[in-house]
This record gives sequence, structure tokens and C-alpha cells, in this order.
Amino acid sequence: MKETFTAKTVNEAKELAAARFGVPQEKISFTTLEEPKRGLFGGLKGEAVVEAVYEMSKPELAADYVKRVIKAMSGSEPSVEISDIEGGSLLEIDPSAADVIIGRRGETIDAMQYLASLVANKHDKEYYRLALDCDGFRDRRKAQLEELAKRMAQKAKRTGRTVSLEPMNPYERRIIHSVVTDMEGVTSRSIGDEPYRKVLISSTEKRPYRSDSKDRQDRSRGGRRGNQGRRRDFKARSLDISSSFEKDYRKPKPEDELGSGLYSKIEF
Repeated sequence: MKETFTAKTVNEAKELAAARFGVPQEKISFTTLEEPKRGLFGGLKGEAVVEAVYEMSKPELAADYVKRVIKAMSGSEPSVEISDIEGGSLLEIDPSAADVIIGRRGETIDAMQYLASLVANKHDKEYYRLALDCDGFRDRRKAQLEELAKRMAQKAKRTGRTVSLEPMNPYERRIIHSVVTDMEGVTSRSIGDEPYRKVLISSTEKRPYRSDSKDRQDRSRGGRRGNQGRRRDFKARSLDISSSFEKDYRKPKPEDELGSGLYSKIEF
């Protein structure tokens, strides 16, 4: 990152650069472009102009991008704390920006995380994992998804029918898969293409055969059965009315990987 700073003195310009980059002056390379000149009576004329160059790390690049975008959206620049996570960094945005950055079900913060990752990784082929959080949103959302996964898995077991969840991003789908994997009698898989890819939860247990169903039907017919005589068994033809899009949508696709961690690389 390279910027030019102007102040009354060179030292003040360097202080401005350190404050802007959020690092000590020792980590910045300075080039003095102009210095104020002394007048006849010892006073200073003009201003100091300093060029500052700072090589930011990938999480610092992402944090700087996030702060600038939020400032453009809200008018104020929030603080962003950087901490290490497995294979990358977590950017914790100040809670004061929660109303601006989180969005409906985290859609805004997910989009910001994706864009920040692009900014941080655009000049390097080696992918660096970045995650954004604000005011504990990720933990709250994770708890909601875990509860949803348990509830829908129980419904699939009870009804014997496959339950379809709404489209989710890869991070949220991995949470669902992780919960279902630890439950007996159910399984999960993902279908569809981004951004409409979703999780299906199915029961692996066979539903009990209701042998008395035919008896109930006979009783409901009553004495009319004797007058009707022998009935022809009719077997309905199975018609495939699926569209070509639906058939393609149901083609098997690789499942979401569970071993890659909740903050693993997201392919878009």
C-alpha cells in the first residue's frame, strides 16, 4: 500500500501514515517528497509531503477493505481485530457496525467475506482463508442451524420422507451435514448449483408395513363388495413429467466436504 501524506512537518506526516496503516513507523518505508522551508525570520513556509509505502499482509488487506466499505455505507469507519484461526485469520468487526454489516440471515456479511477474500488473494495463487464475524453473529447462526438440522432430521425419521432445506452457502451446509452425521437413522446430501445449492435430509430406516390397511378398505366398502363381483386390478402407469432442468438438477454431485473445517475455502 502506498499513499502520500501532507502535514506541517515531516514527523507529523509520518505519524499520519502510521495512524492510517495502523502499524508502527518502523514498519513503513518513507520518502520525503517536499520539506517546509524556513523564512527570513526562522518561520516555516509550505508543508511537508511524505510518500509512505507499507506492505500489508493478506488479513490486513482484507481488514482495510472491510473498513473502507463500511465507512462508505455508514459514514463511520469501524475497528477490525485480526486473530488466527486454523489455516487463516478471523476478522472481528466492531459491534457498532452490526446493523450495517450482518444483513438478513448473514447475507451481507457473507458477501463481504467473499469480496474481502478476493481482495486479499488476488495477487497470490496460494489461497489464504479469511472469515468475518461481528457481534458474535457466527456463533448465534451456528446454534440456529444446528437446532434446525436436528428438528428436520427428526421430521425425516418420523415421516419417512426426504426433507428439503432452503438454499445455503457452503459454510452453513457443512454445519447441517456435521449435525446429521452424528445422528442415527438419517443421512444428508447436497443438490443443485450455487447459489441455490441446498441440503436434503433423508431417513435410512424403513417405514413399518401396515398390513391392516387392506382390511380397513374392505370394511369401508361393506356389503357392496359382494354385489360388485370380481374387480380388475388396475395398476397406474408411472409417468415421468419432470422437465429437462429438473432432471439435470437431480444428477449426482460431490457432497460438501466435512473435513475441511467450517471456515474452509468457498468455491463460487
